[in-house]
Amino acid sequence: MTCRCGCDDAVNVVLNPWDLSQFSIQYPNSHFTPQHPEKTMQERPPSCATRHSKGNGGHMSANLPWRLTMLMLLSLLLISCGVRNARCSIVPSDNSMDMLWLLDFKAATDDPTQSLSSWNSSIPHCLWKGVNCSLAHPGRVTALNLTRQTLQGKIAPSLGNLTLLTTLILSSNGFFGQLPTHNRLHRLQYLELGNNKLQGFNPDALRNCSNLSYLDLSFNLITSSLPPNIGSLSSLVQLDLAQNSFFGIIPPSIQNITKLKFLALSNNQIEGNIPVELGHLPDITMLLLGGNMLSGRIPRTLLNNSALSVLDLNSNFLQMKLPSNIGDTLPNLIALQLQDNMFEGKIPASLGNASFLFIIQLSYNNLTGQIPTSFGNLRDMTYLELDHNKLDAKDNQGWKFLDALSNCGSLQVLGLNDNHLNGAIPNSVGNLSTSLKELGFHYNYLSGTVPEGIRNLTGLTMLLLDHNNLTGPIGTWVGNFKNLSVVSLSDNKFTGLIPSSIGSLAQLTELFFSRNNFEGPIPPSLGNLPFLLQLDLSNNSLQGHIPNELFSRLSGMTNCIISYNNLDGPIPPEVSNLKQLTKLDLSSNKLSGQIPVTLGECQGLEILLVDNNFLSGNIPKSMSGLKSLSMLNLSHNNLSGSIATELSNLPYLTQLDLSYNNLQGEIPRDGVFRNATATSVEGNWGLCGGAMDLHMPMCPTVSRKSETEYYLVRALIPLFGFMSLIMLTYVIFFGKKTSQRTYTILLSFGKKFPRVAYNDLAGATGNFSELNLVGRGSYGSVYRGKLTQAKIQVAIKVFDLDMKFADKSFVTECEVLCRIRHRNLVPILTACSTIDNKGDPFKSLIYEFMPNGNLDTWLHNKYLGSSTRCLSLAQRTSTAIGIADALAYLHNDCERQIAHCDLKPTNILLDDDMNAYLGDFGIASLIGHSTLDTSMGLKGTIGYIAPEYGQSGQASTHGDVYSFGIVLLEMLIGKRPTADPMFENELNMVNFVQRSYPDKIHHIIDARLSGECKIYIRTSIGTENAAHGCVLSLMQVALSCTRLIPRERMSIREVANKLHSIQTLYIRETKREQVLLR
Repeated sequence: MTCRCGCDDAVNVVLNPWDLSQFSIQYPNSHFTPQHPEKTMQERPPSCATRHSKGNGGHMSANLPWRLTMLMLLSLLLISCGVRNARCSIVPSDNSMDMLWLLDFKAATDDPTQSLSSWNSSIPHCLWKGVNCSLAHPGRVTALNLTRQTLQGKIAPSLGNLTLLTTLILSSNGFFGQLPTHNRLHRLQYLELGNNKLQGFNPDALRNCSNLSYLDLSFNLITSSLPPNIGSLSSLVQLDLAQNSFFGIIPPSIQNITKLKFLALSNNQIEGNIPVELGHLPDITMLLLGGNMLSGRIPRTLLNNSALSVLDLNSNFLQMKLPSNIGDTLPNLIALQLQDNMFEGKIPASLGNASFLFIIQLSYNNLTGQIPTSFGNLRDMTYLELDHNKLDAKDNQGWKFLDALSNCGSLQVLGLNDNHLNGAIPNSVGNLSTSLKELGFHYNYLSGTVPEGIRNLTGLTMLLLDHNNLTGPIGTWVGNFKNLSVVSLSDNKFTGLIPSSIGSLAQLTELFFSRNNFEGPIPPSLGNLPFLLQLDLSNNSLQGHIPNELFSRLSGMTNCIISYNNLDGPIPPEVSNLKQLTKLDLSSNKLSGQIPVTLGECQGLEILLVDNNFLSGNIPKSMSGLKSLSMLNLSHNNLSGSIATELSNLPYLTQLDLSYNNLQGEIPRDGVFRNATATSVEGNWGLCGGAMDLHMPMCPTVSRKSETEYYLVRALIPLFGFMSLIMLTYVIFFGKKTSQRTYTILLSFGKKFPRVAYNDLAGATGNFSELNLVGRGSYGSVYRGKLTQAKIQVAIKVFDLDMKFADKSFVTECEVLCRIRHRNLVPILTACSTIDNKGDPFKSLIYEFMPNGNLDTWLHNKYLGSSTRCLSLAQRTSTAIGIADALAYLHNDCERQIAHCDLKPTNILLDDDMNAYLGDFGIASLIGHSTLDTSMGLKGTIGYIAPEYGQSGQASTHGDVYSFGIVLLEMLIGKRPTADPMFENELNMVNFVQRSYPDKIHHIIDARLSGECKIYIRTSIGTENAAHGCVLSLMQVALSCTRLIPRERMSIREVANKLHSIQTLYIRETKREQVLLR
C-alpha cells in the first residue's frame, strides 16, 4: 500500500497493513521503527481505502490500536515533510511477506485438530510445521507439505504469492472449491492436491507455472470434461487425474506434453477411442486409463511404443484381438492390465518374450484357446489372472501350461476361475512355486480327485475349487496349508468324512464345503480355528450331534450354515458364545429338544433359520434380546405354547415364519405381526386373532363347558375344505352343457364367498367391456370388476376356450391353486365352470384385485400413463424377495414340487402396499405328476424361458430359477430381455450384464436408480454406498440364477436366503450412511 503525504515533495509510504513489526521508516540520516500493535490475523485489511471504509461498527474497537499507530506514524511523516527532498517509505522484507501469506492461508483454513498450532509469531515461520525455507534466500518459503492434516476449506489464493515455492503438497485433506490461480509460482515443480474435495480444474490457473513437472489432482470431486488446453502444461512429467468425474474424450492436445512419463486418468467417465496421439509420447512409461468407458481398439501407435512399462486399460469397453506380436513390440512391459473388457481371440504367445512382465491380468474377457506355455519364460511373474474367459484345457496338451509355470518361482496368484478347463487337475500342480498364495479353479469342468501333489503348495492362503465335478474324499493334503485363510470346495461331488486335520489350519477364516456328499460327523477340531468367520457345510449328508466346540470356541464367527444335513440332537447352549454371529442356519436337519434360552445372547444375529427340524417346547422369551434380528424361521417343528409377545418388540424383524407347529393362543398384533405378508402362522390350529389379513379365526371367550365344542368345530373346518375340493373337481371334470342351466356354483377355496352366476360376472365387468380389461394372457383375458353381492373388487380371468390348451390351462391352474397357500401367491377366491348366455362353455377364475397392477407396468413406465412413478431400489428388492419366497414355497414346501414355468413381470402383481404376488399358474407343472407334468408346447415366454426348455421341454425347478434371474436383471437394468434392440444376434441380457459386472454396472443400471446408486459417497468415509452394494449383490444373485448349465444355478431357497441377507445389509448400511451424512 502506498500513501502520499501532502507536502511539496512527494513522500511515498509503503505500508503492509498486516504486520507493522517489519516496517522501517527511511530518512536520509535516521531510522524509526514503530512498535507492533496487538491485532489478530482475521482483521487484516486489503488496502488503505477499505480499512477506512469499515464504518463505526464492531470493527472500530478492534482496530483502535491500529488506528492509533497509523495516526502517530502519519504525524511523524507530516513533520518530515519539512525536510527538503526527504523521501520516506515503509518497506516490508520479502521473508516477512512470506510469513504473512502463510498466516493468511491459516486464517482461511479450518483446522479442527489444531495441526497449525505452531504457526504463530513466537516461532520463526521457517520452523513452522510443514514449512521449508531456502538456504540461499533466508526466510523465503520453498516448500509447503501439509498432507493428512485434516485441514478444510477453500485453498487461500495467497499461497500464489510465495514466489519461490517449488513444492506444494496439500493432499489427503478436506479442501474444496476450485483450484486457485497460481500464475506467480514460476518456480513450482510439484503440486499435490489429491484426495480432497476439489470440484474444478482449469489449466489456465497454472499457465505461468512453466517448471511444473508433477501434478496430482486424483481422488477429488472434479466434474467436467477433460480440458482441451491440457496440453499447455508442457513441462509435466507426471499427471494424475484419477478417481474424479471427468467425462468426454481425451484431448488430442495431450501430445504436446512431450516429457510425460506417467499419465493416470483411471476411474472417471471418459469415453470415445484411445487417441493415437498417446502413442506419440516418446517417454510414456506408465499409462493408466482403467475404469472408464473407452471403446474401440488400442491404437497401433501405442502398442508399438517400446517405452511402455505399465499398460492399464481395465474395465472399459475395448474390443479387438490382441496382436500376436504384442510381447515383441512392448519389450519393457512389466504390467499388462486388460481385465474386464471385450478382448477376444487367443492369448498371444509372444507375451512370454516380454521378460520383465510380472503382472498379467486378462480376466473378464472373451479369450479362447489354450493358455500359452511361453508364460514359463517369465521368471519374475507374480500375478497371472485369467479368470472368467473361455480358455480351455481338454487334454494333456492343453494342461502343459501348468508344467511351464513351474519355472515362475515368484508366482503368487494363479487365477483360472470360470473357464472351460476339463478333466483332472494334473499332479504337476504341486510343482508350482511355493510362494503361491492364491490358486483358483472354481466354475470349470474339472473332474477326478484332487492330486496329492497339491500338498507341496504350503504357502497357499486361498484355494478355490468349488463348482466343478471333483470326486473322492479330501486327502491328507488339506492339513499341509498352515497359512490357508479361505478354502472353498462347494458344489462338487466330494465324499467321505470331513478330515479332522482341517482343525490345524489356524489361519482359516472362511470354510465352504456345501453341496457335496460328505458324511459322518462334523469334526470337533473345527473348534480349533480361532479366526474362523464363515462356515458353510450345508447340503451334505452329515450326521450326529453339532459338536459343542463349534459354538464354544469360535467366538468371532459371523456366518454358520449347516442346513440340509441329517444332524440330530439338541442345539448346543454354547451358542451364546457366538457374539459376532449374524446368520445361523440349522434348517432341514433332525435337531430335537428345545430352542436354547442362551440363544438370546447372540445380540448381533440378523438371520435365524431352524425350520424343518423336530424342535419342541416353547419359543423362549429370551429371544427378545435379538435386537438385530431381521429374519426368523421356526416353521415345521413341534413348538408349542403361545407366541412369545417379545417377538413383536424386535425392531428390525421383517420376516417371521412360525407355520406348521403346535402353537396356541392369540397372535400378537404389534411389530412384525402387523404385516400379514411378512408373517406366516398357518398350520397352527390353536392360534387365533391377530391382524385381519392373516385370516385367522377370532379368539372366542369360551367357558370350560363349551371348550370341547369349540375345538370340535376347529377340527371340522379342514374336513369341510376337503369336501369342497371334491365338489369343485366334480364340477370341473363332469360339468355338462344344459340349456336350462345358465349359472354354476362358485365354490370357495377355503373362504366364505357368495355363490354367483355367469350373469353376476358379466354384470361386474360391464358385460366384459374393454373398459374393464386389465390385460391379456396366454390363454385369455383378465377383467376388473365389482361383485355387487360381495361388494369387493375382483380380478376375473376369463379363458379363451377356442385357444389350444386353454381348457387344460384352466384345469392345471385349478389343480395347482387347490394345493397351495402362501402370502406371496395371488389369493384366489373361487373358480367358475359353466356356460354363458349363448350356451357356449365358460371358464373363469376369480382373484383378489391388485390395485397397483403388475410389475411390468412399473418397470416400463406404463402405470396409469405416468412416466414419473417408479419403483425404488428398496421396493425392487422387496419384490424380488416376495417372489423368491413364493417360488421357494412351490419348490420345497408343497406336497409335491410345483414349477411355475411362466415367471415374468406381467405375472407379478402388486397390492396397495406394493407387496408382490405371483400369479398365473396356467402352465405350471406338478413335478412327477402323470397328467400335469407334461408339455403344452414350449413352456414359458420367449426371453424368460430357460435354455434347456428348447431342447427337452421338460419342466423343472431349475427353469424357474433361470426365469427369476432374468426378471431380477430386468428389474435392475430396466430393459426387457427381448424387446430392446440391443439384444440381437449373440448378445442377450445375461452376457450384456456380465460385460459390465462388477466394475461398470453404473453404466447399465436403470437410469431411474442412478440417483440411489452413485458408486462413491464423497464423504470422509469415501466408500461404496449401500445402494450400489445392494445392486451389485442383486446382480450377482441374478447371474448365478442364469448360468447356462441348470445344475450350476442356485436353488431358489438359496436365492431367497441370499436376498433376505442383502435386504438386511442394505437397510443397516442405509441407516449407517444417514447417520454419517448428518
